[in-house]
Amino acid sequence: MATTASTRRQFLTLLGLSTLAVSCGTAATGATAGKGGTRTLRYQGWAGQVTLPELAEDLGYLMDVKLEWVGNTISGPQDIQSAATGQVDFGGAFNGAVVKLAANNAPIKAVISYYGSDKHAYSGYYVLADSPIRSARDLIGKRVGMNTLGAHAEAMLDIYLQREGLSPTDIDKVEPLVVPPVNTEQSLRQKQIDVAVLGGVLRDKALATGGIRPLFTDYQLLGAFSAGTFVMTDRFLQQNPDTVRTFVTAVGKAIEWSRSTPHEEVVARMTSIVKKRGRNEDTAALKYWRSFGVAETAGRITGKELQLWIDWLTERGDIDKGQVTLSDLYTNEFNAAPKSGS
Repeated sequence: MATTASTRRQFLTLLGLSTLAVSCGTAATGATAGKGGTRTLRYQGWAGQVTLPELAEDLGYLMDVKLEWVGNTISGPQDIQSAATGQVDFGGAFNGAVVKLAANNAPIKAVISYYGSDKHAYSGYYVLADSPIRSARDLIGKRVGMNTLGAHAEAMLDIYLQREGLSPTDIDKVEPLVVPPVNTEQSLRQKQIDVAVLGGVLRDKALATGGIRPLFTDYQLLGAFSAGTFVMTDRFLQQNPDTVRTFVTAVGKAIEWSRSTPHEEVVARMTSIVKKRGRNEDTAALKYWRSFGVAETAGRITGKELQLWIDWLTERGDIDKGQVTLSDLYTNEFNAAPKSGS
């Protein structure tokens, strides 16, 4: 089904959030803090991938804090919605989704950056090598497969189309479709979609196979930048400050470990993690991992990576000017990782 203009203009409506749903969820659910706060963090993973918290736990950085896997997700907006409503204790998403969630009165705060774009870690918009698509205008009426709507991939697509001079009417004729990441390459090769958004190990695996070429990448659009943050509810932060400090610091140390450790060793560690957890996952693509792409040391948030999307969403009319206050949106107070890296 084609995406309608109204759907495209209501960015992140897939979150399905109402003020009532968010307030009720955070008031009634979530980990219960004991005298010293909970030391178990519920979370969602990603099939065939190792998240930074999982890496931090395996490296021993979480100390006595334990991760409790409750299932997998393919959607950042869904993940942070689950955090906002107390189904998990932390969730991660594209920063535009974090801003939008906060604008819906969700009492959440970003605590650390966990992914971004650099020369190694980026999302590319790929077409078949013999595709007639060569420019933004060629995308009118075409299908672009991505992991979820209303998040990083759709935002980058919109920015590209706008910069290339397409009108809002023309942009609405470009059709973003949800395709599970593990199926995106195959969908492109079978011509079920015209453009595939590929990142990380799935991108590099597809490039190694050959027969595709990039139309553009988010790194080409915006340069190196941290793109997503982990969030927790204000209530969880207040009730479990020691646990949060352990978690955030551990993730920050894991980011720096991944930067300073030889590629082969990082891949071997990730492969071991996936095999040990016994979820019947394919580890072949992990060898293509290169970087988490986080711009700042230990994932500290500067504010500019969130302000970018406050401004963008305001310009689009998705949020009102002043609806989100940057200083209320994030904190680095729980990040005790070394500021100079490792």
